Amino acid sequence: MNCSDVITGYLEAAGIKHIFGYPGDPSVELLETARRNGIEFVLARREGTAGLMAAAYGQITGKPGVCLSTLGPGSSNLVNAVASAKLDRTPMIALSGQIDAKREHTFTHQVLDHNAMFAPISKWAAPIRPDTVATVMRRALRTAVAERPGPVHVTTGADVVGADATDTEIRLPPLHRIGGGFEIFATDRTADPAKYLKNAKRPVIVVGIAAVRGDATEAISALAEEYGCPVVVAPMAKGVISEDHPYYAGTLDMACNQFVWDFLAGADLILAVGFDPVELIKPWTPGAPVIHIDSTPNTDQIYAADIEMVGDIAAALDHLREYIGEGARWREAELSAHRDRLQALYYAGKVAGKLNPTDVVDVARAAMPRDTVVTTDVGSHKLLVGQGWTTYAPKGVLMSNGLSSMGYSLPAAITAKMLMPEREIVCFTGDGGLAMVQGELRLAASLKLGMKVIVFCDNSLNRIELKQMARQYPSSGTTIDPTDVVKLSESMACDAIEADTIAGLEQALTAPQAPDRPLVIAANIDPAQYVAQF
Repeated sequence: MNCSDVITGYLEAAGIKHIFGYPGDPSVELLETARRNGIEFVLARREGTAGLMAAAYGQITGKPGVCLSTLGPGSSNLVNAVASAKLDRTPMIALSGQIDAKREHTFTHQVLDHNAMFAPISKWAAPIRPDTVATVMRRALRTAVAERPGPVHVTTGADVVGADATDTEIRLPPLHRIGGGFEIFATDRTADPAKYLKNAKRPVIVVGIAAVRGDATEAISALAEEYGCPVVVAPMAKGVISEDHPYYAGTLDMACNQFVWDFLAGADLILAVGFDPVELIKPWTPGAPVIHIDSTPNTDQIYAADIEMVGDIAAALDHLREYIGEGARWREAELSAHRDRLQALYYAGKVAGKLNPTDVVDVARAAMPRDTVVTTDVGSHKLLVGQGWTTYAPKGVLMSNGLSSMGYSLPAAITAKMLMPEREIVCFTGDGGLAMVQGELRLAASLKLGMKVIVFCDNSLNRIELKQMARQYPSSGTTIDPTDVVKLSESMACDAIEADTIAGLEQALTAPQAPDRPLVIAANIDPAQYVAQF
C-alpha cells in the first residue's frame, strides 16, 4: 500500500466522494489512486476556485471538503480559499504537491515553504511521510471538523505519494457529534441563568453559525415561542429559524443594518446562541446582560458575557425552557410591526420604471421553490440577498461572510448543484465577482448542471464607489468595462439571456430550462437604490 492509497482510504472511510483541484506533476499518483477508488476529481479552472468549491462542500455536508494543487504557484493560489475556510468556520483538507524532500531545502524553482505559508491561515499544517501518513490523515480529519471547524493543509511530496507506506492503518477518528450535556460558567458562583430569564422583559436571541452546526433549529424555535422572544440571525445562520416564523426579527449586518442594531440596543437580555463574532463588521458592546450559549467558550471576548453555557447548544436551550416563567415578553403584533418597518426600509430608494436590485431578489424568490438553495457573492447585492431572500431552513443561503471573499458564489453553486441535483440552485453574483471566476461557467456546463446564475450588472464596484461618494470623492478605480455576459456565457456552452425589466426577468426565470445546461441571466440593474440602502 502506497501513501496515496492511505490518503484516499481515509477520504473514502470519511464518506468524502470528491476532490476539487488543479493537478501538477506531484499529483499524478494521487489522481490515479483516487480514480481507482471511485473518488471523483473535479477539474476547476484554477486552484483558488477549486478551494472555494471544497469550502462549499464543507459548508453543505459538514465533512471536510478536499482540494488539491501542485507546488509553487499552485499552492499559493490556494491561499485565499484556505483563509476563507478558516474564517468561515468550514472544514477543509487542502493537499498541495511539493518537490521531492531531498531537494526541497536546496532547490528554489517553484519551491515555497508550505508550513510557513499555510500555518497562519489554517488550524494545522504538516507534510506526509511514509511513516506518518495514516497518523497525519487521522489528525487532519479530526482537526478539520473539531470546533471551530476549519482548514488543514497537508503537503504531499513528489517522492512520497507513490512510496510504500509503513503507517497504513485506516482507522477513522470520531467525527460525528453526539448530543450531550453542557457546563455553566459565570462571573460569580451565585449567578443563575433562570433568574436572568425570569426578570427579562425584552429579551432577544442572536443566533450564529455554530447553532447550524449544532442542529439547534427546533430548540431555537421552541424557546422563541415559549419565551416570547424575537430571533435575530447572523448572515451565515440564515434559515436556522424559518423567516416566516412570527418571532423572526431580521438578519444582522446586512441591508437595513442600523435598524436591526437599534432593535438589539432595546433588549434587556441577549441570548447569544452559537453566535460567532467572525461575522461582525463593527464592534459590539451590548448594553444588556449576555448569556453565551455555544459549543465553545467565549474566548473571543468581543462581547462580555455574564454567564456561559458551553456544550450541546440544543440541550442548553431545552434546559433554559424549564425556567422561563409565565407570560409572553414580546407580543407577536409588535414583531409583525417590526418586520413591516424592516421591509419598508429594505425597499427604500427604488427607482420607478427601472430594474432595481431588490426587484431581482424578489422576482427570483417568487419564481423559485421554497427549498431553493442560493449562493451569493460579495458586494452590495449580498447585503440585499442576506436581508431580503426569505429562507426557510438552514443552509438555504450559502455565503462567505467570515473572510467575505469575492468570487465565492459561482464555485459554491457548482458544488451545491453537484451535491443536490434535485434542488434548484441560484447563484447571485455581481459583474465584478463573475469576472474573477468566469471560467468556471465552462465547468458548470461540462458537468451538465442545470443551475441558474443571476448577474447583477452595473459596471461598477458599487460598495467602493458608495464609500467614495460618502466622502465626496469622484469615482475612481471602480468602473468595470461592460462585458457582453450573454456572449461570454454562450462561449462557455451555457444558455444565456439579458433582462432589463421585471417582466423580462420573470420571463427568463419561468421559461423552461434545459435540465443539463446552466442558465446565465444578465440583470442590467439601476444601482441608484443602493445609495438609499447603504
